[in-house]
Amino acid sequence: MLSAFINSFKIQELRQRILFTFGIILLCRLLANIPIAGVDFGMISEYLQASASGQGVGFLDMFNLFSGGAVQNCAVGALGIMPYISASIIIQLMTAVVPFLEKLAREGEAGRAKITQYTRYLTVLLCTFQGFLIARALESGSLYFPPEVVRIPGLGFELLTVMTLVTGTLMMMWLGEQITERGIGNGLSMIITVNIVSRLPLAVNALISMFRPVDGVVRHSPFMAATLLIMILAVIAAVIAVTQAQQKIPVQYAKRVVGRKVYGGQHTFMPLRVNYAGVMPIIFAQAILMFPAKIFNMMPGTFFKQLGAALSYGTPAYMTVFGLMILFFSYFWVATQFNPVQIADDLKKHGGYIPGIRPGKSTAEFLDRTMTRITLAGAAFLTLIAVLPTVMGAQFGIPGLVASFFGGTSLLIMVGVMLDTMRQIESHLLMRHYDGFLKKGKLKSGRR
Repeated sequence: MLSAFINSFKIQELRQRILFTFGIILLCRLLANIPIAGVDFGMISEYLQASASGQGVGFLDMFNLFSGGAVQNCAVGALGIMPYISASIIIQLMTAVVPFLEKLAREGEAGRAKITQYTRYLTVLLCTFQGFLIARALESGSLYFPPEVVRIPGLGFELLTVMTLVTGTLMMMWLGEQITERGIGNGLSMIITVNIVSRLPLAVNALISMFRPVDGVVRHSPFMAATLLIMILAVIAAVIAVTQAQQKIPVQYAKRVVGRKVYGGQHTFMPLRVNYAGVMPIIFAQAILMFPAKIFNMMPGTFFKQLGAALSYGTPAYMTVFGLMILFFSYFWVATQFNPVQIADDLKKHGGYIPGIRPGKSTAEFLDRTMTRITLAGAAFLTLIAVLPTVMGAQFGIPGLVASFFGGTSLLIMVGVMLDTMRQIESHLLMRHYDGFLKKGKLKSGRR
């Protein structure tokens, strides 16, 4: 593997892409540390030094993790690129149910460009709304800091903050597109991954602090440290295995004689991913469950107050609903993105068929039945990974920042992006007859 990294810098094009990506990432990290105008950054630093790591991983803590600490820094890039990703998800789901958007998606490059334009418009609207909420939260002292952190509160500060945060998000969105076009890997996913990894030193420091003696008393035993190390390695291995897992459906193409040439007769397979929805079900479930508890707490009556408390983050009721919603959105995503009827028709048009299955309707039913079974396994795994940080924080007293690296959205994103980046680098290496990262396994390489 070390030789693959060395060979990556021997290829001029690949070296330029890697260095360009590092440069853009540096700019993104700069945006995550430049404070918003009108905010007392000195007070922020003092507050952060005095504050201790809490237990559990709340929604705001997860948002701060995705922004690389920009929310706590009250930085220009506090919103990160999550509004753009949210807008992309909304437009993508609407494309499956809105005939106008579905028609645009079938118009080729021009239609996709129009959809991208609508996505950016929606991004600006989401940024404006979220930026206003952050500005009001800073003024009221409900976002990590006391109200004194804003020097001159009022309408002027709110407008300036909204414009700054919207501009920061659009800037990071543009930088991500530059990485995709001129760098290596998917730019937007790369930025999120780097933001998550930037919190790793703090997580390691919090993990070490768990085993330091306090007043001569050791809170956690060395056995627990070894257990945590083995556990995180096992979780990472399981995430990689499920992310790469797929069900191979054999496909046979019939022979066709055109003139004196014979076409077809190939035997291949159709890969169906076990975790077809990726990290999207967790993001959907988290985004929806952040509202019910707050809404019930605002309503009059003891019953609604109790219901709001029951649905608060980390409670058994919350985790139960959270898990059920992940299961639901896993199947919802497959239902909107995987079209077995269209796949069956395409196979039939090109002379392909699944051995033992009739072409057409029977093939569509077989694909739908197979996808339903493997989606259940993927959804169950997603649910386990999503609730793992909260369980570890509550049962073992592990700080939320440390627990977030044991599972949940952050780990799935990091694993997926790193595997995709390795594939792209390996493709460049193999084109120049260099060895890849792995000689065996999923990422096959090596000279033949």
